[in-house]
Amino acid sequence: MKVSLFSTCLVEAFHTRIGIATVELLERLGCEVDYPAAQICCGQPAYNSGYFEDARQSAKQMIKAFKDSEYVVAPSGSCITMFKHYPSLFEDDPVMHQAAIDLADKSYELTQFIVNVLGVHDVGATLEGKATVHPSCHITRVLGVVNEPQELLSNVQGLELVELPKYYNCCGFGGTFAVKMSDVSSEMVDEKAHCVEATGADYLIGADASCLMNIEGRLKRINSKVKVLHIAEVLNHQLEGAVR
Repeated sequence: MKVSLFSTCLVEAFHTRIGIATVELLERLGCEVDYPAAQICCGQPAYNSGYFEDARQSAKQMIKAFKDSEYVVAPSGSCITMFKHYPSLFEDDPVMHQAAIDLADKSYELTQFIVNVLGVHDVGATLEGKATVHPSCHITRVLGVVNEPQELLSNVQGLELVELPKYYNCCGFGGTFAVKMSDVSSEMVDEKAHCVEATGADYLIGADASCLMNIEGRLKRINSKVKVLHIAEVLNHQLEGAVR
């Protein structure tokens, strides 16, 4: 199965280890992975701020970049959700509208792809310790990926999962929300960080680098010892390996 990696801006700029883990994991599961070099930002910051024409320009480039891909997979529910918004940007252009639908239909968040397309529920990962999971807003409430991350993590040998108090609450990032409403955002992530601490977990695991970056920053400010990991890193961890 041929898969094109959509790495996302945050992974490219700040967390390349997540991209590496995603590629290694997919290859271990039998996929042939390529990286279309023409990919750029998905346009979500512009779209969420109401700059729809700028978002359309990003969408056009991304549709072109992944035109020949069989499947598109990203370690981000948030960015894949943006692909699902593409058709609405081209309602007055039948050709681009169909192209946007085609891209949306073949694009998946990583755990969604592993469980629902590959049909894999146990990737053979091993990680010792106690972990709690932050289910980010976009992946659960908009993309509808609720059970897949938990199912894959429940099969990680040696990993004990504990429920995160108020897990349904947003971490406060929300892209431009964290900038425009910084005081409210700070209170939200503070609550999230203290909920993580209350679990006594060794690890906080999530599927969106943006949320994890936000929560990890707050955890560091309160001198927490909880290690923050993207789910791709956990699922790619085996006995002979190490979490990077």
